[in-house]
Amino acid sequence: MRFTILAASMLLATPALAQESVSSPDGSIVVTVDVNGEGRPNYRVEMDGAPVLSQSALGLLLTDQDKLERRLAITGSERASHDETWEQPWGERRFVRDHHNELTVRFTEESDDARKFAVTFRVFDDGVGFRYEFDDTSLGETLRVADELTEFNFAEDGTAWWIPAGEWNRYEYLYQETPISAVSFVHTPFTVRMENGTHVAIHEAQLVDYAGMWVKRTTGTNFRATLAPTGSTAARAVRDLPFATPWRTLRISRDAGGLYESDIDLNLNDPNRIADIGDWFTPHKYVGIWWSLHLNEESWGANLGSASDGSFTTAPHGATTENTKRYIDFAAENGFDGVLVEGWNIGWDGNWFFNGSLFSFTEAYDDYDFEEIARYAAEKGVPIVGHHETSGDVGNYESQLEDGFDLMAARGVKAIKSGYVTDACNLRYFHEDGRETRECTESQVMQRHHLRVVEEAAKRQIVMNPHEPVKDTGLRRTYPNWVSREGARGMEFNAWGDPPNGPDHVPTMVFTRMLSGPMDYTPGIVSLEGRGQPLQMTQARNLAEYILVYSPIQMVADLPEHYAEHEDAFEFIRTVAVDWDESHVLEGEVGDYVVMARKDRNSADWYVAGGTDEDERTVTVSLGFLDPEMTYIAHGWVDGADAHYEGETRFSMDRWTMRLNPGDREIVLRMAPGGGFAVRIEPLLR
Repeated sequence: MRFTILAASMLLATPALAQESVSSPDGSIVVTVDVNGEGRPNYRVEMDGAPVLSQSALGLLLTDQDKLERRLAITGSERASHDETWEQPWGERRFVRDHHNELTVRFTEESDDARKFAVTFRVFDDGVGFRYEFDDTSLGETLRVADELTEFNFAEDGTAWWIPAGEWNRYEYLYQETPISAVSFVHTPFTVRMENGTHVAIHEAQLVDYAGMWVKRTTGTNFRATLAPTGSTAARAVRDLPFATPWRTLRISRDAGGLYESDIDLNLNDPNRIADIGDWFTPHKYVGIWWSLHLNEESWGANLGSASDGSFTTAPHGATTENTKRYIDFAAENGFDGVLVEGWNIGWDGNWFFNGSLFSFTEAYDDYDFEEIARYAAEKGVPIVGHHETSGDVGNYESQLEDGFDLMAARGVKAIKSGYVTDACNLRYFHEDGRETRECTESQVMQRHHLRVVEEAAKRQIVMNPHEPVKDTGLRRTYPNWVSREGARGMEFNAWGDPPNGPDHVPTMVFTRMLSGPMDYTPGIVSLEGRGQPLQMTQARNLAEYILVYSPIQMVADLPEHYAEHEDAFEFIRTVAVDWDESHVLEGEVGDYVVMARKDRNSADWYVAGGTDEDERTVTVSLGFLDPEMTYIAHGWVDGADAHYEGETRFSMDRWTMRLNPGDREIVLRMAPGGGFAVRIEPLLR
């Protein structure tokens, strides 16, 4: 279903205009573009008349030409307006509105070369996107970008939540909370709350065939874009003209919830290129041979096993025919639609972190009869979830990519989890000319690689879920078989991390990492126990994370025997939805707590969940999203009176059922320290 209303107008500007401005459809956000006395282009952003970004530079550094930053004049502009509602095949919400005003500002260099480029701004009611556009030959046939000079100059100090960019563990760090003026070098999404209460998140959209953007503080509260380096060339991005860079995005909101509910990054991507995905992909939950590996109860390797911390283990091989059938039976009995099998293929023996060149994506270990397993899985109606770990050897993976995907398709695999476990900027790549380079996760080379993988998967009607991935920039709209990814500190850190993820991790991620898109967080560890260390959450909070951390594929990550020991919790996990018609942040503060409501796309049920940091909280949850004339039944999984994330009382959980009559449109819920709640609300059938 698609509804479109378009209106556009064009104004041809006269040479050397002083400035241009464009506002959001509701008039609350205004972007002004200017050129100073030295011919340096800049922009600034206001909301409700107050500055958000002060004068911030625009420009590019080039490897084989003078930089594009001085002696520039505004010599033209075009304007347009757009209002469209489009439908997602799956997502946090079914329908997305793209309503923005657009301004393209044209710059010409006042020199003999008269080089030209443009910057297009799209201003929404909840933020701004802008990108550089090169649509003529004044800069030659190929542009070699050394770096960007794009600035984000916050108008005042405040609080920032961030993880470092360019460090060895990619995105897998605990978030730091500091003053904006104390931030160093960060990944995006990068979230701040200014002293006046305005919330801003910097990210990018439509990252295709270009280097990913990191953000570096220069002085005070001023930040500058930095492109991820590549081992291929001195230029960090090389493109033939014409082309446009990815969009630099600013989500702007009066509260934290508005950041999460913004769809700017999706709206700045091209429409769905896989129009028939609804015929072959359905959002679902899956189980798998995974948590046992992180507990060292089983091993990835069949002969000389290696543990997740790099040490060797004598634990038995997990990915055996017999064990996989056991998980298939468990999935079939409980209505789960996939079984992930890690460690099925040759290459895991020894310290696999360094053995990427040894992985085969077509040869299984002798104790894993893939053909028989595929037959059994088809009989039970539970497909295998494939697994491709590369250990960062992208060249080895690409050399087997088509054969590996063909095998998966032949075995009835509908989804593949891939992995790129290696230190950041140590991904090995082989170029067509025979060169071997080491690449960063977000280099231009790796952007091309990930799109190639997604496109090859789509040809075989397979969806992709990469771990140690490139960050999401809304490309799931264009390639909806790119269903989820990791890209943050996931559940495995609760098995062996030092420290494990704290109670504030998810309430922080909702307003940081989750702004970029779905995350395969692998929730559902009902044992609340890692490798000799307890999880930093209550059982009710554990259940809430199925709603707080969105993914159209959700893992039921614990061992089958643990679910048998925690039937109350397992009941919720079996029945919770994974695909949504609507999603709303009801209240929350970054890093402190969050309360969220989502409506199941496939029923009239609503789910409400909350999670808090180490502080106890009681919230009055507004149920204004319910039909005011309808009676509902609410089923709660909530913290017990003595619940606390530390100690055995983390298992303390109460179950209740409550009738909600018309007019009963709020409910008071307590969250214990490190706790939360999960509530399913269903219409009362008469």
